[in-house]
Amino acid sequence: MHKYDYLFLKEFIPGNIIGLTNIISDLKTKEEFRKLQYEKTFELLRNRAIIESVKGSNALEGIVTTDSRIKDIVNGSKPVTHDEMEISGYKDALNLIHVDHDHLNMDEDTILSFHRMMLDQSNPHVSVKYKSTDNFIMETGPDGSRRVRFKPVSAKEVKVDMEQLLLAFYEARQDSEISPLLLIPCFILDFLCIHPFMDGNGRVSRLLTVLLLYMSGYDIVRYISYEGQVNKYKESYYAALKTSSVSWHENENDYIPFIINFLQILYRCFKDLDESFTDISLKKAKKSERVENILLGAIVPVSKQDIVAKVPDISIKTVELVLSKMLKEKKIIKIGSYKDARYMKNSDK
Repeated sequence: MHKYDYLFLKEFIPGNIIGLTNIISDLKTKEEFRKLQYEKTFELLRNRAIIESVKGSNALEGIVTTDSRIKDIVNGSKPVTHDEMEISGYKDALNLIHVDHDHLNMDEDTILSFHRMMLDQSNPHVSVKYKSTDNFIMETGPDGSRRVRFKPVSAKEVKVDMEQLLLAFYEARQDSEISPLLLIPCFILDFLCIHPFMDGNGRVSRLLTVLLLYMSGYDIVRYISYEGQVNKYKESYYAALKTSSVSWHENENDYIPFIINFLQILYRCFKDLDESFTDISLKKAKKSERVENILLGAIVPVSKQDIVAKVPDISIKTVELVLSKMLKEKKIIKIGSYKDARYMKNSDK
C-alpha cells in the first residue's frame, strides 16, 4: 500500500519551486488589487472562463461538441447527445464549486458528489460508486501497440486508500509549515494514482484542483480556465504525471515534476488573465493609450513582441515611441538586454 505522507513538503524544496511560488503569490496580490478597480471586466472574464473550463476538461477525455453547443449548455440548454450529457454534468459540478466553495469540504462526500453530478445524466449506474473491478492506465505506441503504463490501486483497496489519502491531506492542511499551494498537486497526483472510479477520474481531479485552489485563496479559477490551460499544454501535463507516478506503489516516486507543472499552469493562468484583461478593457482606447495601458496594466513583464502581438493593428514604430516616452517619464522600467528586453510598470512611480 502506498504511504500517504506529505511531511516532505516541510523539508528541502528546490529553489525553482520557491521562486515560482513567490512569483505566483505576487501575481495573486496584483490580481486582487486590479479586481477591485475593474469589476465589470472581471465579470466578463468569469462568463468566458466557465465555457473554456467545461470545454477544456472534457476535450482532454475526447468528449467534444461545437463551441456554440457548449455555450448553449452552459447557459442552460438541454443536452441531447451522450457527450453533451457529460459536458452538462461537468458544468453542474463546476458551478457548484464556483457558488458554494466556501461551504464545501475536501472529503469523500464531496468527491462522490462531483462524480455523481458529472455522470448522473449519461452513466447513472456508475455514478456515486468507486470502481468494482480493477482498471489500468494504458498508452499506445507509435506502431499502434498498447501497453499498461500504470496500474492503479485495486478495486478492493480503493476505499481504504481514499480514506488514507484524505487523512493525510487533513493532517498536512493543519500544518502551518506546509504550503497549501504545494499540497494541491501532491494530493491530485495521489488521487489519480488511486484512480478510484471506472470513468471520470481525470475530470474529477480537475474539479478537485479548482476547489483546492479556492480553498487556498486562489480565486483566479473564477476568471481564467485552469482546465483550458491544462488542455492547451496537455503534453507537458501528461509527461509530468507520468514521471511523478513512476515507483508510486513502492513509495519511491518523485512529486517534484508534477508540482512544477502545476505551478507553471497556474502561472500561465495569471499571464492569460493579463492578456484577456487587455483584450477586453482596451479595445476603444487610442493607439498610444492602448500601448501605455498594456504596460501599466501588465502583471508580468512584457516584451516589445508581446505588445505587438496584443495590438497587431499598431505599428512597431508606434510601440517603440511609446516605450521611449514612458522610459523617459520613468513610468516603466526595462529589464534585460536589447533582444531579450522586457518592460513593466515602475512600482516607485
